[in-house]
Amino acid sequence: MIEQTELIVTKWHFHPAANGPEMEALSNFTFLEVMRKRAPTKKGIACRLTCQFTNADKPVLDYIAEHSYVIDLEDHIDKQELLKMIRNSFTEFNEKFDFRKLGTVLHQANLTQIDETVIDLDAIVPLLI
Repeated sequence: MIEQTELIVTKWHFHPAANGPEMEALSNFTFLEVMRKRAPTKKGIACRLTCQFTNADKPVLDYIAEHSYVIDLEDHIDKQELLKMIRNSFTEFNEKFDFRKLGTVLHQANLTQIDETVIDLDAIVPLLI
């Protein structure tokens, strides 16, 4: 059985100097970090999603959120299941952003989707063995 912990926002920091009225060169990037977790009867991964918005190369927002997947030791996770877990993590990350951005200079901004082609699933799957 796979259990997902709540996604916790650990950082939401606006950089006031970059929040000018002209947000024409606004861009963002998101990346994923994964760490192995282990307990006597469970295994899992901790996921950290980080996004930074910039305006003309000046930071506007640093947004970081974390959560974990807890899996029974006997359960086998393949690449497809892992990719599903990563997609689910990003969906929750995006939902939290969509709520928090309301009333900010980023109220019309969207997160750039994670490029799944650069996720090295072969490096992550062994963390779940």
